[in-house]
Amino acid sequence: MKVMFYVQHLLGIGHLARASRIAEAMAAQGMSVTMVTGGLPVPGFPAPGIANLTLPPIVAAEGFSGLVDRDGQPIDDAFRTRRRDALLSAFDQLAPDALLIEAFPFGRRQVRFELLPLLDAAHARPNRPLILSSVRDILQANRKPGRDEETVETLNRFDAVLVHGDPAFARIEESFPLAARIAGKVRYTGLVAPPAPIPAPDRHDITVSAGGGAVGAELIRCAIAARDMLPSDLDWCVLTGPNLPQPEYDAIAAMAGPRLTVERFRKDLAGLMVSARVSVSQAGYNTVCDMLVAGCQSVLVPYASGGETEQSLRADKLAALGLASSLPEDGLTPTAMAAAIRAALARSGQPRLALRLDGAAETARMLSRMAAAR
Repeated sequence: MKVMFYVQHLLGIGHLARASRIAEAMAAQGMSVTMVTGGLPVPGFPAPGIANLTLPPIVAAEGFSGLVDRDGQPIDDAFRTRRRDALLSAFDQLAPDALLIEAFPFGRRQVRFELLPLLDAAHARPNRPLILSSVRDILQANRKPGRDEETVETLNRFDAVLVHGDPAFARIEESFPLAARIAGKVRYTGLVAPPAPIPAPDRHDITVSAGGGAVGAELIRCAIAARDMLPSDLDWCVLTGPNLPQPEYDAIAAMAGPRLTVERFRKDLAGLMVSARVSVSQAGYNTVCDMLVAGCQSVLVPYASGGETEQSLRADKLAALGLASSLPEDGLTPTAMAAAIRAALARSGQPRLALRLDGAAETARMLSRMAAAR
């Protein structure tokens, strides 16, 4: 079974990391998977052994006001045409049995200039592939009138919507107002979490991570400033993320010392969390999955700039269940951070929540079942 998986990451690496984990699971079940990616390259993603076709990279401009190329220049119609033609050529060459499109049409409207022609090409095939939308459990709220209706209309061209979450934690209708109109297409896969982690060889009391790092510098600086208000014998590990600008990384790395380790990225974040007393992070999908698998106490600072709602909803849900403390981004201070960490240190035991965490493998199984049913 040949699968083409389109993934466009624009700011962080969460979309790419989740899709890469799903691609690994599909390959493990014998599928031939090609990921088509359109963002800046990220070392380690997709996973080794997964075929990867790269489009000319684009990223989000400041405040998601538009799209720019790798040099920061706004893309033009000629650039869009090159991307579209490269994507359609890849589709023709791969002739997949299944086409997965990550985020669209709930998100990624910025690249509909190539995704709508891709849907046209898929439907034009005599034996068209399965067409599936792959989305996280909590969606970003649309702020412009008519966008949700447009999403429903576009979904008429999809066979199913794979929601990578557990309905016991979050249901799609909580973040998508017109969910009742697509109810027949929705399939919950469970959360796409890593396997049970092996404890990392190094142990730290406090682990601070900022996801991809593109928007996490303030969280890191605040956490480091909070150290002076907490017991001096605590050992800290700070992961800045691969996308933190080099000057900011250098400034943070200069603070490293005997009880403060600074690194850009660790693939074994969940392994670090297993032995940590407290994890401090944003509330992105992948980091929260690492937290749930590791079962550690957490302080979450959800990214909420530019009207983002997804992380705040996730953090509030986890806080209501007693699994984390949530600090609003706009009120973040070293004093508030220190108080939240102190409270997390005082909580006894490890939090556990009985959620489905095998979403990658279940996605592959669902795909096999849908293909067999056809």
